[in-house]
Amino acid sequence: MYHRLLKMAASLLNKNKLSILIYHQVLTESDPMRPTEPTAEVFNWQMRLLRDYFTPLSLQDALHHLQNKSLPANAICVTFDDGYVNNLTVAQPILSKYGIPATVYVATGFSHGTNMWNDRLIHLFADVTRQHLQLDDERVSLGDWQDRRSKAEIWLKKLKYLPITERLEKISQFYLQNNAIEQQPLMMSPEQIKQLAEKDITIGAHTVNHPILKVIPKEQQQHEIIQSKQQLEKWIDRPVQHFAYPNGVEGIDFDDTTIDLVNQNGFASAVATDWGISTADTSHYKLKRFTPWDKTPLRFHLRLVRSYL
Repeated sequence: MYHRLLKMAASLLNKNKLSILIYHQVLTESDPMRPTEPTAEVFNWQMRLLRDYFTPLSLQDALHHLQNKSLPANAICVTFDDGYVNNLTVAQPILSKYGIPATVYVATGFSHGTNMWNDRLIHLFADVTRQHLQLDDERVSLGDWQDRRSKAEIWLKKLKYLPITERLEKISQFYLQNNAIEQQPLMMSPEQIKQLAEKDITIGAHTVNHPILKVIPKEQQQHEIIQSKQQLEKWIDRPVQHFAYPNGVEGIDFDDTTIDLVNQNGFASAVATDWGISTADTSHYKLKRFTPWDKTPLRFHLRLVRSYL
């Protein structure tokens, strides 16, 4: 009843407005260090709700409709960032079940067995056999899951804006300091990325090393952007036309220089993580996205409807 009423209300207000959802992982079971990541069970009802009450579109189709001001009511796209294996093994079968198109943006530097720096750091804090960590000269005590999450977040923020090489060296140093063992690979290999593309999932670029583009020189930005595109096109044997800015907040993580580079290197669109909807007036290189983290279908549906307003 409530869902039908929300659909009726939305259909009157939501024409020529595009909502783009951003995901990273879909987990087989809940992870106390990543409480906002949906499980397969949650993702299943989310995609069923999209099918029943919204108009899911591929990103390419959505861009065409935006340009022609012909978006249907409740238009929505599903996207994933980074390139986790579970995008292929867990999320894709559910997307296929409900006929939901999706785009997966891949950071290519992590496609050969090395996990992303943030996952490597979180893994240290998640090790329940440890009661403390030695990080540089600081001894960090580890308590319950909430304590571990909050302290991991503090250290993620400390390292996020370091130069790429320094950031990676720092993580490796932490592993040596704590005699830690690396986690199993979490990211898709080139072969798995190709498998996903062959299942009609659009593959987009997300740089090589997932840097904060704004804080690195223009030449390095150019390298990160174009090399990721070229690597993916080689791996999947088809054009890569869409890009996602790492972290993705305009003015903090990317700026006009970055936007110009993405445009000049042959991409048709780029997505940010600034919350909101996109319209015909929105630049195709600054498409907005958001994630509704609500844990019940009604709240999830309501937040989606409100996002168009």
